[in-house]
Amino acid sequence: MTLVGSVRRIVAVLTALMTMAALARAQDINDYPTSARVEYAFGCLKANGETRRAIEQCSCSIDVIASLVPYERYVTAETVLSVSQVRGDMGGPFRTSEQAANALNELRRAQAEAEVRCF
Repeated sequence: MTLVGSVRRIVAVLTALMTMAALARAQDINDYPTSARVEYAFGCLKANGETRRAIEQCSCSIDVIASLVPYERYVTAETVLSVSQVRGDMGGPFRTSEQAANALNELRRAQAEAEVRCF
């Protein structure tokens, strides 16, 4: 095998490895299921008017949030938001726990960033 052939093989292997790494990273960033993105966009549209511009802004918003908050943490924060609205003792732990507050703060920071970038 010649030197040029060896270099070509090395370059091909490195290119394949870089492509695999990029695909794995893209999957990590895009770990939100379509249904979660659509649910967010529907709520956002209701809050911001159902216009073409709002569709673009709401789509942008969930993309920014997805890039900043892993889906598992997003689900945690959404659950905390939902359950903390329950009155009485049932919702109390979700309104007062440090873990719940951290999840909500992370989501709120991501939403604020999305607001700046998209609206």
